[in-house]
Amino acid sequence: MKQKLYIWAAATALISMTSCADFLDKHSTAYDSDGFYKSERGMEEGVTGIYRLVPYNQNWDVPPTMVQDIYTAYGLQETENTTIGAGGGLTPDQSYVNTYWANHWKIIGRANSVIDGALTDEAEMTASYRQHLCEAKVLRAYAYYNLMTTFGDIPFFTSSVTPDQYTAGRTDKKVIADYLINELNEIGDSEALEWTGSQRGRVDRSTAYALASRFALFAGSLDFGGEGQKYFQLAADAAKQVMDHRQLAQNFADLFTLDGQKKADVRSEMLWELEYTPEGTTQTKHTHRTRYGHTSRTAGGSSVRFPSQLLADTYECADGLRIDESPLYDPKHPTQKRDPRFRQTLLAHGDTMTYSNNGGASVLKVVINAYDATTRIYPNPRRPGTWGNTENIDVTGTGVTFATYGSGWLWNKYNEDLAEGFSESSCDISIIRVAEVYLTYAEAMIEMGKFDDSSTLSAINDVRRRAGQPLLNTQACVEGESLNGLTVQEKFRQRVRRERKCELAMEGVIFTDMRRWQIGDICNEFPSYGNPIKDIRYEGLEATDIPNFSYGLDPHRSNINDVAHYEHYKDKLRVRDRNRFWAPRFQWWPIPRVELDRDPNLTNPDY
Repeated sequence: MKQKLYIWAAATALISMTSCADFLDKHSTAYDSDGFYKSERGMEEGVTGIYRLVPYNQNWDVPPTMVQDIYTAYGLQETENTTIGAGGGLTPDQSYVNTYWANHWKIIGRANSVIDGALTDEAEMTASYRQHLCEAKVLRAYAYYNLMTTFGDIPFFTSSVTPDQYTAGRTDKKVIADYLINELNEIGDSEALEWTGSQRGRVDRSTAYALASRFALFAGSLDFGGEGQKYFQLAADAAKQVMDHRQLAQNFADLFTLDGQKKADVRSEMLWELEYTPEGTTQTKHTHRTRYGHTSRTAGGSSVRFPSQLLADTYECADGLRIDESPLYDPKHPTQKRDPRFRQTLLAHGDTMTYSNNGGASVLKVVINAYDATTRIYPNPRRPGTWGNTENIDVTGTGVTFATYGSGWLWNKYNEDLAEGFSESSCDISIIRVAEVYLTYAEAMIEMGKFDDSSTLSAINDVRRRAGQPLLNTQACVEGESLNGLTVQEKFRQRVRRERKCELAMEGVIFTDMRRWQIGDICNEFPSYGNPIKDIRYEGLEATDIPNFSYGLDPHRSNINDVAHYEHYKDKLRVRDRNRFWAPRFQWWPIPRVELDRDPNLTNPDY
């Protein structure tokens, strides 16, 4: 960010940068620096260079959208007290903080260079040129959204940075949000982009409106300038534009598999994604290791990032009731009779993981086991076609395993893909999809007091219907469910927030939502508890060993936000991050020290 991106430098960089999409897999041709972006081909090359910066590796060969939720109470890092969402290591020198900051500023810097060099006369622009220019602005808005929602007030530049701007300091979040909401809506209104892009991996008109709705929902939730209701209306309006032109996929699981993503209905839901391909060349990195870092070590993976018990206990039972309210919930068998997305997102003790390690040529199975030195595997290498026993490295392994360092849960989203081996995957990774937009619309309407509007219910119920969960009604959101101390509006608020967590887990949305809802204090009040300890196991739990959702620092807010507490039976549970704590400064990440050394005006006094 602190270097002016001259046109010749941007052109040179285009040749060397890598990316993960077919349309990026080409060499940049040579152009004179003078007027580089004035030509249609030059503009196309410039925007291609921006796209190349989006799929960077945030954490162990995985892009940021896949790991951001780990930096909250809904996920865990591999070792004790290192999860930065729980206060561990959240400093200006933290490597993940620095990586996130630096890579998003690279996107903004290159986008500003392209936009600076573009034609200014609309009459001189072809339709293709105008499309690429709008893409550059959408990509810039995406990077600013991620920075603003993570760091709060940040520098804000809409053109390349010059030396006299090095000490410009931070810009108020409201100024940034207002500018980019307006710009994104103008792009959507201009018809310069298609509603559904003809090329996967590129932003389109739907993406522009979806990002506008993200900005506006964030601004409304934090009541920027005391104008929260105005922003909620902007969020609903932008979301409605997308809802009128794009549809949900028919099958939730199809969104996260290579073959599923080829289907037309999935293409409609995936508004923007990081595109990968199994055909590797020297120009492009085509695969990611998401599954490898999230899976069982017994199956050959390396589990280093885990979902937390707090997330697992957010999922409803099959009757649509929270686990403390449903007669279906059995502590001895917590994975049974749950929202189908529960099993499609998480794996636990007793579940069978189905996978391939040779590109789908053969199907393998392993029973996830959190306690025993051996477990079941299929096929038996000694007797093909039968089950056999194998060493359970998830328990016996000397490194990081989910049984020793996690909370007893593994990620399953993106993992049930038999088309490839899981050590590397070319399945596309969602950045933003229609289900999120539906729930953004519903939440904005609820916050405006329009929770009894038929369109509000429809938006939530369309997502629930696809998941296979009971639909909500206007009286208490679920037929027969009591308000349990909440107003009707609060009950709707609870349900849409729960829906976002269950639908969008491990997609980077919880990270931002947690900040919007300002629930860091109640989520981090106690250590991270997990599955029962070895001496107890699940079979040793009692019928009363069910989390309390109205407890702790603020029982009312815990209830609204489905924050589970385990104090009454914590001695039976695995415990992680005993020193977990929350300070108000954690609402925003610290500005990296390298930037503070360059510009003292960036200092966040809370750090």
